[in-house]
Amino acid sequence: MGLYDMAASLLMHGAVLEQYGLKQWTAMHEAAKVGCSDVMMLLLRNGGSVTERDPHGVTPLGIAAEYAHPDVLELLINYGGDVNAQAPNGDSVLFDAAGSGNPDCIDLLLEHGANPNVASLFSLLPIHRAAQEGHLLALRMLIPITTKRAIRLCGQSPVHSAAEGGHPHCLELLLDNGFDANALLNQHISENYGDMRKSPLYFAVSNGDTTCTEILLKAGAKPDLDPLHCLLVAVRAGRYEIVKQLLARQADVNCYFTVVSDTVFPTALQYCLRDEMMMRLLLNNGYDAERCFCCHHDNRFRTMCSWNELNNQLCDGPNQEKIPFCDFISLSYMKHLSGSAVRILLDYVSHVPICSKLKLILEKQREWPEISEILGNPRPLKHLCRLVIRRQMTPKRLCDPVTMESAPFAPRVKSYLQCKEFDLYGSSIEKCPMHISQDDIL
Repeated sequence: MGLYDMAASLLMHGAVLEQYGLKQWTAMHEAAKVGCSDVMMLLLRNGGSVTERDPHGVTPLGIAAEYAHPDVLELLINYGGDVNAQAPNGDSVLFDAAGSGNPDCIDLLLEHGANPNVASLFSLLPIHRAAQEGHLLALRMLIPITTKRAIRLCGQSPVHSAAEGGHPHCLELLLDNGFDANALLNQHISENYGDMRKSPLYFAVSNGDTTCTEILLKAGAKPDLDPLHCLLVAVRAGRYEIVKQLLARQADVNCYFTVVSDTVFPTALQYCLRDEMMMRLLLNNGYDAERCFCCHHDNRFRTMCSWNELNNQLCDGPNQEKIPFCDFISLSYMKHLSGSAVRILLDYVSHVPICSKLKLILEKQREWPEISEILGNPRPLKHLCRLVIRRQMTPKRLCDPVTMESAPFAPRVKSYLQCKEFDLYGSSIEKCPMHISQDDIL
């Protein structure tokens, strides 16, 4: 006996249509879920209600749209189903259809007057849902009929949704249709995230999505729009390729995030002291290593640091509380990293006398003999020349592939200026098989 025959027999023997099952669904909801149009017709002819709601306030019409059954959907519409019905959370029938991605369901609802500009209580439109779920055909249908005003009132762009869902094809479609790669979340939306993220790029970077990150950067996404810069997120997660992409698009390698710890040295180093590959990736691209050797110990700071801005930061007024590198690395759980970190940093600075506090820590590290030899001897002229040229070029030029490609240097000189001998990430990419993800290295 088939479903239709069983349902007909039950109704003939007095089964009640309005009774609820374990999920608190009626027979109408169950028929809408499985897509049995003949059973649905039978229920409707025997008094089934198209307005019946489950405990979440969803009608059979919404269930049919959610589970992508256009035949059942059309049947319910013909029996008076409201195509603009909304659940208590504001999800419309069209919103559910966008989640399923079925173009026939979406087209059917639009033909019968469904409004694509009705937002849920979470400030999401059907276009957001389609982008979030990666339904390209549905998104293509919704783009021309969703108003900019409705999107603006939601406080978030479909570009955010596509980036959060990790759907590059949807992302490209939106950008090709004029959506802004630098759209920012409204304050009330951003506050729902603990990191106060704002940009679509942040979603892609925090997901570790190199493809979506590249698409957004090529479309002109700015990497420094969020309170916690995208570069810091990528560094902390160990995403080498994304860090490289961000630096190539002028992300500020010397940015600061002072909410957790207000340091003299740029923040990124805090997140990679255990990772030489990441440290060298940042240092090769202009990270200011000299700031790691500036401190107020031994009354040396004013003679060590020649730049006025940093001098004022440390020595004047309330900013004296900024944490220098020597204080940071002297923490009990960081001391064991001091030797390797300082040894790496010395490859990117000229002569830097170290303070007594840092020296006391370093003397107990296995790298101390090598560090002591470097500090006790003049630095090579070739090394000093590289530092001067790199400083004059600025980090942004060093990170710009186009600028470096057109720079008037011989290939060997160019490689030396870019510190290629320290490029552990680039070397690993050349050695690893093509099928291995670059972010899986180490």
